[in-house]
Amino acid sequence: MYGLSQRELAKRSGVTNGLISLIEQNRVSPSVSSLKKVLDGVPMALADFFTLDLALKPQVFFPKEELPDIGTARVALHLVASNVAKRSMAVLHEFYEPGADTGEEMLTHGGEEGGVVVRGRIELTVGGETRTLGAGDGYYFRSTLPHRFRNTSREQCEIVSASAPPTL
Repeated sequence: MYGLSQRELAKRSGVTNGLISLIEQNRVSPSVSSLKKVLDGVPMALADFFTLDLALKPQVFFPKEELPDIGTARVALHLVASNVAKRSMAVLHEFYEPGADTGEEMLTHGGEEGGVVVRGRIELTVGGETRTLGAGDGYYFRSTLPHRFRNTSREQCEIVSASAPPTL
């Protein structure tokens, strides 16, 4: 699971290679203190060990009821896979009400982001350049450039976007 040899785990844990071998072969039940030493070598907390479910597959599908809204009153940002630890990107299903925007201040952060307008229109400003995008139009830019999203239309705008690394 962690790709360690018995020798490496024994060295990291401060126990003998023989003990690791016996535990692996299920020929000995380690004491709590020995188990703690071995887990410290991984590293893994004792509580995590007893609640670990190796048979559990990572979640792949996320019904809309499981997408938390991390936005504001007029901008809904539904985050896909919010419960996935150490994810390398954020995927959002965004909804901008008429007149809504990401704020007066331009946003900047590390990484890159991109998306496609699914429905409606959005005014996007990136690095001093402004463009209005409609359904089917996409965008992609370095997030270190100052940027802002504004819905200047009278209808809701829907966008599917991704950013890496995740800033949320």
